[in-house]
Amino acid sequence: MARRRVGTWLREGVWEIPLRRYLALLVAMGLLVGLFFGVRALTHDDRSCAPGVARPEGSNECVGVATTAYDFGHPQLRATVRAIAKENARLKAGSYVTVAVMLPYTSTAAANLADIQHELQGAYLAQYQANHASNGQSPQIRLVMANPGATSQYWQQMVAQLAKMTGGTDRLRAVSGVGQSTDNNKKAVKELTRLGIPVVGSSITADDLANGQGGKDPYPGLARVSPTNTDEARALASFAKVNAGRALLVYDKPGDPYTRTLQTSFAALIKGSPYESQPFTPPADRSQEGTTSNTFRQITNLICDTSRTTDTVLFAGRHTQLRQFINALGGRGCQDRKFTVLTGDEGSYLTGEKNLDRDALRHNLAVRYTALAHPDAWGKNSPRTGGSAADTETLTQLLQSAAKSPVGPIGSYALEDGQLIIAYDAMRLAVHGIREAVPEGKSVPALADVGLQWPQVKGSLRVDGASGWICLDVHGNPYDKAVPIVELRPGGGSRFVTIAWPEGKPPSSECLPPS
Repeated sequence: MARRRVGTWLREGVWEIPLRRYLALLVAMGLLVGLFFGVRALTHDDRSCAPGVARPEGSNECVGVATTAYDFGHPQLRATVRAIAKENARLKAGSYVTVAVMLPYTSTAAANLADIQHELQGAYLAQYQANHASNGQSPQIRLVMANPGATSQYWQQMVAQLAKMTGGTDRLRAVSGVGQSTDNNKKAVKELTRLGIPVVGSSITADDLANGQGGKDPYPGLARVSPTNTDEARALASFAKVNAGRALLVYDKPGDPYTRTLQTSFAALIKGSPYESQPFTPPADRSQEGTTSNTFRQITNLICDTSRTTDTVLFAGRHTQLRQFINALGGRGCQDRKFTVLTGDEGSYLTGEKNLDRDALRHNLAVRYTALAHPDAWGKNSPRTGGSAADTETLTQLLQSAAKSPVGPIGSYALEDGQLIIAYDAMRLAVHGIREAVPEGKSVPALADVGLQWPQVKGSLRVDGASGWICLDVHGNPYDKAVPIVELRPGGGSRFVTIAWPEGKPPSSECLPPS
């Protein structure tokens, strides 16, 4: 009996010790494997932000095409983004086409963000109007947000995604918005239109980001609702009666598409000026401060050195540099002399700019700019042609409805900078082109047919925009578009001065561009 117990003990003991060691080894190996994959998971760089949006290698920007309620990390966009998502969710499969609103959603500059917020609100209101107040016209409109990055650096990635969305259930049929007239946006529009994707520019004004220059159309399928810089300058000249002998030009060197073409237009206005034009060089990202404030301090001294008859400064630059220039003029030595600064539509960014020295506007200084749109432009005494108060009132009523469900809420908004109005009109033009391109018996147009509609948007086929009539020439540019002249107010905001016209007078009631 004792021998059996000893034998059993020996047999069990012999196996028990290796088994425990084996199990301990397995546990240790499991822990090591778990630790390896855990560390890998923690250190793995997850580049995704939301469906359709991700961070490119080496960047923290979320770039791409957002198809859900994604606000790109900006709470001020949240209400509008959710309203868009709610409207998109209501659409039935097969009943809609997609329009992408291209804007630099990851911008961090306060003025740019306000612009983006207002443009997105305007685009959404046009979407809602198209889907609910168009007597059952088809197709329905779905909106998505296309982000090429804060400076449009990642435009290629965005364009590639948009190109894929032209087929399948997305059925992308147009891109609206675009944002500022920059070199990167110029490349993006060039590639989009090369791929046959129609583009409707809302606030682009650069002459070289338009068709028809020299009789050529480098962007087939591009339409715009804003005048070119040349047309804005012509409208400004018809209003201001600029005297070349009493004016000088301050300009961005080397410039971008907006500032370069504005400089060219302004230089033509004051040809023969006795004063040399004064350049300044801002950072490549013109939303940044840089050191240009020092340059402007020196330029204001030179302005004071001019003869006492000089009273006009034409400024060809972006809004950040415009604000710096105004602040510098506020501290000029010759404050007993009156000056008027005339500039392009970038002046609209300063209506709510906190860093603008508004006290400068109380010291013999007026700042006037050509706005893309203004809520006071179409009042009781507005011109009989070229636009109407009724078209503005339609948008006003829609905005009132957007304060709550079912249209909204869309959050706080502002109209003075004109961005909401012009984006609303751009989306309405996109919808017009899409629906005019629908073949008989069909509900969805072919992609190639949408951009072919722009030359016919005139006469009775014009779009009655809240910013004024949109009558396009054969190149997709607005003909004799209303240009509000607006002045910055010392107490904040802006004051509508008058409507000016590139042709010197409003268009005829037919609104048919001449040959």
